[in-house]
Amino acid sequence: MTALALDSGMWWVSAVRATTLARVPAPVDSARAEALAEEAKLVARAQSGDRQALGALLKQHGPALYRSVLLPRLGSAAAAEEALAVTYAKVVDKFDRFTWQGSGFYPWLRVVAMRVALDQLRARRREIPLDSDDLAREVDRAEASLGRGGLDAAAIADEDARLAREKIERALSTINPRYARAIRLRVLEERGRDEAAAALGVTTATFDVVLHRALAAMKKALLPTEEA
Repeated sequence: MTALALDSGMWWVSAVRATTLARVPAPVDSARAEALAEEAKLVARAQSGDRQALGALLKQHGPALYRSVLLPRLGSAAAAEEALAVTYAKVVDKFDRFTWQGSGFYPWLRVVAMRVALDQLRARRREIPLDSDDLAREVDRAEASLGRGGLDAAAIADEDARLAREKIERALSTINPRYARAIRLRVLEERGRDEAAAALGVTTATFDVVLHRALAAMKKALLPTEEA
């Protein structure tokens, strides 16, 4: 499909695509154990002062952190990119506090990122499509999970994807059904313009107009109640 042009209100398109990326089969136990062993070596090197090792860890987990954690919770690419940069800076500053557990580096990194996102939400409460109290509860649960050994990265990614998809589905249920159908065809199912138009029973030109209006309605549906 021809790529849709994403504006700052269309974070959810990336979130939908992230759900697909997150649903990769979990590695078998032996492969997972091997990957964790390699990651543990990187962590040990990074904590001994090897900046390249720390960079490798952040490069490995940064894309998932951006797509599945920051973008759905902050609602714009600009805010998510800023939060990712702040997260990296905090990790560099606090990495000596990280204690290796069997679940790997990502669960701790995710908590750092969620705290950064929470700070952003509280600072710009009226601009972001997520109540800061919701995220505060998420952070508390994530930190409690760390204390118990935590979930592994695959399980966490799946949960983040599920939550993002649920928010999108709730918003779709509130807009005009024809608009919701257009979004499902073009964005969720990733059909081409001509095929989506045929499925909706309109010309391609008309479909483009419907989709434009649908995306505007979706953007409004994802705004906080007081701004909608």
